[in-house]
Amino acid sequence: MKKPAGRIGHLALCQICSHPKLETILSLGHQALISSYLTAETLKELEVIYPLNFCRCPRCGLLQLDYIVDPQAAFHPAYPYHTGMTNMLIRNFRSLAEKTIRDYGLRKGNLVIDIGSNDGTLLRGFKEAGMRVLGIEPTNAAKVANRNKIPTIQKFFNKKTARGVLKKFGKARVIISTNAFAHINELFDTISGIKLLLDRDGVFISESQYLAATIEKLQFDCIYHEHLRYYSLKPMIKMFSMASMSVIDAERISAAGGSIRVYAVNGNKLSHDRVKSLLAAEEKIGLYDVKSKRLKEFARQAVQVKSELSTLLSSLKKKNKKIVGIGSPARSNSLLGFTKIDNDILDYACERKGSPKIGLFSPGMHIPVVDEKVLFQDQPDYALVLSWHIGDELMRKLRDLGYKGKFIIPLPKPKIITQIKNTHA
Repeated sequence: MKKPAGRIGHLALCQICSHPKLETILSLGHQALISSYLTAETLKELEVIYPLNFCRCPRCGLLQLDYIVDPQAAFHPAYPYHTGMTNMLIRNFRSLAEKTIRDYGLRKGNLVIDIGSNDGTLLRGFKEAGMRVLGIEPTNAAKVANRNKIPTIQKFFNKKTARGVLKKFGKARVIISTNAFAHINELFDTISGIKLLLDRDGVFISESQYLAATIEKLQFDCIYHEHLRYYSLKPMIKMFSMASMSVIDAERISAAGGSIRVYAVNGNKLSHDRVKSLLAAEEKIGLYDVKSKRLKEFARQAVQVKSELSTLLSSLKKKNKKIVGIGSPARSNSLLGFTKIDNDILDYACERKGSPKIGLFSPGMHIPVVDEKVLFQDQPDYALVLSWHIGDELMRKLRDLGYKGKFIIPLPKPKIITQIKNTHA
């Protein structure tokens, strides 16, 4: 089977198996790129929007987009995201480093590479344990990593980049890609680069938002242009086998609202029992049903929530209630764009001090992003928790810091929260 090459624009073939007929499950309309925040000046200019359709390949079962945005536009140098701003990710990455070192018997001096390494947060745990580390990151987050003494190359990863890394640094014992492996357009060129760099006993570990969690928790806000593929295990096994690699283990983790961590190696190797168990679970919940019943139900529920959330917020505005957003994660811009929640509904969105998004405007809906200190000064009536997947932690923290208003959780079903459990306020 011919491996599909990456392309830009409308996609007529499956990104893994090249099947020519993709089935549209949910259309989220035309939307702006979720990380293309605007300045006061660019707010006055033309804003480009792209079709956003959630599609399924009926042959291999991969959920994917049918329109590919130029990576240079999607992951521009000023990409406003730093991993180190999110406590949930810091904890997850620390745990991943410790587990990898323990399970694979890493020794001081072994090379660990992170593809899509952002500000180097993940690699810090390996470096502190004595590993050699190297990040590969196309955005200016690479500069932050280098300032923090995490060696990072500011480039997109592909086979050409891999050749240069191999010549200068040698083979890697571990290659990791967290929340980036589903974003890469040139998929098989990337896998070829990984194969080239892996040591004979090396392992490639990917973490991606898990399709099963997306469906179960109605997380349609994780459908966005940067996220080209929505991985479940069965298509990933197919993908790696096409590149002469084997999935030896896989596990569900809680990060980012529910993710899948997959371990792959070169050659034909046996897999852990967890792989079979996870495949059986995917079949049971209907991810591969030929009639896509479970996926179509997901789409129906998404449209219903869109209506419910819009109605709730509109009714509050009619009562002259002030509503703001908590957090401005990239995925929230997909939710806001789909539900058409703009600056007429949300006065602003709050981010932690130090966020590169402060002072900018959200793409598409143009909601100003401010320092969260404004929330405590302003005391709005309602706060829509846009980072709802870490909502419990956020609400407790904000209540303890002095916010007295009510919270609104948008997904999986809109609801107003007045009482916060386990708070010291």
